Amino acid sequence: MNSFGNIFRVSIYGESHGEGVGVLIDGIPAGISLSVEDFLKDLSKRKAGAKGTTKRIESDYPEILSGLFDGYTTGAPMNILFRNNNKDSKVYKDFKAHPRPGHADFTATSKYRGYNDIRGGGHFSGRITLGLVAGGVVAKKILEGIKFETSLKTLGKMDELDDKQLLEDYLEEMALSGDSIGGTIGCKVYNLPVGLGEPFFDSVESLMAHMMFSIPGIKGIEFGAGFEGVKMLGSSFNDRFINEKGETDSNNNGGVNGGITNGNVLDFTVAVKPTSSIFVVQDTFNFSEKKIESLKIHGRHDVAFALRVPVVVEAGAAIVLADLFLQNR
Repeated sequence: MNSFGNIFRVSIYGESHGEGVGVLIDGIPAGISLSVEDFLKDLSKRKAGAKGTTKRIESDYPEILSGLFDGYTTGAPMNILFRNNNKDSKVYKDFKAHPRPGHADFTATSKYRGYNDIRGGGHFSGRITLGLVAGGVVAKKILEGIKFETSLKTLGKMDELDDKQLLEDYLEEMALSGDSIGGTIGCKVYNLPVGLGEPFFDSVESLMAHMMFSIPGIKGIEFGAGFEGVKMLGSSFNDRFINEKGETDSNNNGGVNGGITNGNVLDFTVAVKPTSSIFVVQDTFNFSEKKIESLKIHGRHDVAFALRVPVVVEAGAAIVLADLFLQNR
């Protein structure tokens, strides 16, 4: 439901326009050096404010309520709270009757019989990913020596993102049009030991896919060569071993064999859909009036929320791997 992991277990809570959102983390080994400052770098990567992101700016300051004493983890569950202070809820009041296309308004209202908090998307909001980012910071402390490299690979029609001015112009163009764009995010994890993961249901790919699809807006995942690999012959796709460490001359399997890390770079890519909240008028069914009507969405929304997702993807990967690491030690 709202929890993930066996030993290193994260439980997310809160709603976008409620008092706050956060995460409860259990299974943290005692004696890990940790402070509020350790969270700020990753949290800043998820913050809004840059071109193409929402104008809802929150402090995103982590209040560590338990599990930390004198700068070290205690072994008790750690509760980290983020207050919601910049809320504008009035634009959401009609979305139960006239749900936004692409959002969880319809499914949430149906599942919870109308008792769900619809403001800002409620518990389905991307704001809830703050807890994942915080959990990822702690997870990376457990994964000492493991290096993560996560970045936006493509955005909308742009396959090359090196030209910053061209990128900003494209985002401005999309903002003026009232529409939105998606993108792809690549994540590579270096220095993983051989042996993390289990065959079949708890394979590295299974658990990573489970986590990635728990991030709002993720619509696809591939490992190594991914879907392009189906065009290759087996003789080309197979990663041949080149030394006694198990290193291979290619990495088409993305660092996993039989569901288990093989010591090479764990390499996967996720697809992020275009932001569902757009300012283009959409004709969609009004369940109260029982007819199709025009819907004009107001508020503060990302042109491309994929811009803020790389750090969430990295955090999710770290949570999966920390749990496997603790199971394997």
